[in-house]
Amino acid sequence: MKVSFLEFLRQSLQGEEPIQPLERKMAKRWVKERLKKIYPELRNDPDALERAYQELGIEQHEGAGKGASTVYEITLPNADRRF
Repeated sequence: MKVSFLEFLRQSLQGEEPIQPLERKMAKRWVKERLKKIYPELRNDPDALERAYQELGIEQHEGAGKGASTVYEITLPNADRRF
């Protein structure tokens, strides 16, 4: 399938399509499954699992530069550091 140069240029300037709601749900589920593996005590406590997910502080940002795909930034909660 051949694409003209102008069509290629038009597609590349449009950038990425916004994330669909289903993809957001899949990403949230993946993160929660990873949390369950890391912290087994969260497996049987859905409220604690949701709190742990919310405490991660996952924020969605538009990417910059060529391609400009969506970037997710995770802000870890302040941990009580004892050295």
